[in-house]
Amino acid sequence: MKRALVTGASGFVGPWLCRALLREGWEVTGVSLTTLPSESVLSPHERAAIRWIHADLLAGSTIAQVVGESTPDAVFHLAGISFVPAFGDDPLAGFRTNVETTVSILAAVKQLRGATTLDPVILVVGSAEQYGRHAPAEGPLTEQSECRPATWYAASKAAQEAMALGAFRAEGLRVIATRSFNQAGPGQSPRFLLPSLVERVRALRADAPGGRRLQLGNLDTTRDFIHVSDAAEAYVALATRGVPGEAYNVCSGDGVTVEALAREVCARAGVDAELVSDPALRRAVDVPWLVGDNTKLRSTTGWTPRRSRSDIIDDLLHAASH
Repeated sequence: MKRALVTGASGFVGPWLCRALLREGWEVTGVSLTTLPSESVLSPHERAAIRWIHADLLAGSTIAQVVGESTPDAVFHLAGISFVPAFGDDPLAGFRTNVETTVSILAAVKQLRGATTLDPVILVVGSAEQYGRHAPAEGPLTEQSECRPATWYAASKAAQEAMALGAFRAEGLRVIATRSFNQAGPGQSPRFLLPSLVERVRALRADAPGGRRLQLGNLDTTRDFIHVSDAAEAYVALATRGVPGEAYNVCSGDGVTVEALAREVCARAGVDAELVSDPALRRAVDVPWLVGDNTKLRSTTGWTPRRSRSDIIDDLLHAASH
């Protein structure tokens, strides 16, 4: 039985990844700074099947101890700050969380690799924000597209990837990096766009029919959304069939503007609302267009997305009603 070590296992993507691994027959150790919420995508049986370790990955030799005790065949490094605006509040703390923990994992594997037979695949999950600003005419973005990080957060993810792939080149560590586009689905914080839209559209149902207004930031911003379950399956596929030393887009390949997304949420929720662009809701720095090409991931691993954007919206609507 293959053994997996998942950092950030109690976050948004973590439980979905743990579930995908369990279904593929992996033995799973989940590392979390906090306890897993009582309401989770994991069933009680799935929660019980995971070996949980509550630890701060920034605390001294914690990572080396966790890696040594779990002896993984694959390390899935999800832990980190993922909400772009929050990163700017304390860039140094964000850098430590996103980059220092990655380097610590790489160093721990390097040390143990020299002293034992341990030689895991290390999947480092990055972000499409690394690409920064590109014109729609340049896309969809491939892994060969230039990375132009435009925020503290994006720069930290680019640095994380650079350190990871550097460890592959310098030490031969079996590192695989992802540039993951917008993952969405049940369990995601309403701070993020799609669950926020679903939450607010559901709230509009109680308003008078003539006063339904949905305030948004930039209506023209375009994003590529992938169901979190598809992303989790992509990570498992990369750990088993991906090529070390390579970066892969994890995306749907289908872009949608915020305006079109909001209209789709309204339609699926049965709500007729006026969309209003509020300048106060616009980010100071925003990448207007991010759509990826998943050809490399598909051709290398045989993975293909199985859930549509409508499925994401429906799943969020269903989760919100329970």
